Amino acid sequence: MASSHSSLPNTLPKSCLNRSPLFSLYRNCLDILKLATNQASLGEIEEEHNKRVVVALYEALASKDIKTAHRLLPPDLEWWFHGPPIHQQHLISLLTNQSTSPSSSTRPSKSFIFHPISNIVAFGSMVLVEGFNKDWNVSWVHAWTVTNGIITQVKEYFNTSVTVTRFGDGGSIASSPGITSQPRANCQSVWQSKVSDNKSVPGLVLALC
Repeated sequence: MASSHSSLPNTLPKSCLNRSPLFSLYRNCLDILKLATNQASLGEIEEEHNKRVVVALYEALASKDIKTAHRLLPPDLEWWFHGPPIHQQHLISLLTNQSTSPSSSTRPSKSFIFHPISNIVAFGSMVLVEGFNKDWNVSWVHAWTVTNGIITQVKEYFNTSVTVTRFGDGGSIASSPGITSQPRANCQSVWQSKVSDNKSVPGLVLALC
């Protein structure tokens, strides 16, 4: 008796592939990868824009372009200072366009000029700049916060070693049987000021969430 027999096709129809669980998982992984890549690209673009905003402010301060400086700053700029009190008014007087006269013979006659001497770096909305003023023999670090193209906060450090750390989920700490494990924080240093490395100066840590 003759019998008919047909072999399976070498390739499955696309309609079958589209319904395959493995194919769906593959497509989901691709979508997640594309989304992560797009988010990373957007983050880099935002950081570059924030750095340009800060560079524009330093250029405006150096050329005494008060109009441009005020366009980059809000009326209620949040300012925080750490360092010797003698240096407390250098930046804020420039930002507010208020002249300060030397009140001590230990101060140089020249006005304080901020010249960044290293690469400006950004971590999200935070932009970090450091420099050294030879006339005053002092190092400085500025941590700017840029929001929607406007500088909303500045943390200023004089003669201070600054370390920036990023905190994240580092897993769990093993515990005894029957006891729920406790989360462990993971702390990673991502930036450290270099100008004051060879000086005996206090150190502070800035945390990135």
